[in-house]
Amino acid sequence: MKKGFGMFFLHLGSNISVPSEDIIGIFDLDNASTARATREFLRNAEEEGMVSAVGGELPKSFAVCCPKGSWQTVYLSPLAPATLQGRLEQSPFPQPDRRSV
Repeated sequence: MKKGFGMFFLHLGSNISVPSEDIIGIFDLDNASTARATREFLRNAEEEGMVSAVGGELPKSFAVCCPKGSWQTVYLSPLAPATLQGRLEQSPFPQPDRRSV
């Protein structure tokens, strides 16, 4: 695929969209945050300034993104992980196999 051709952006809520190729994973905040390792990951990401809240609503999911040549960002989204996964699956472009947790 040529650079700039066929790029798909996933809308995470409010005015935030990210290139689908940068998404490492989409996770259910309630389920994933019960694990100690996930809580530590989110706490460390926040301490490092890598967490960005999408909108002012209570977050339901988080997306871990890592653009090439940049630091990772964790987006806290008010949208359910199934909604975000569904948007990825509706992409007109082939996507890698991603599973929502």
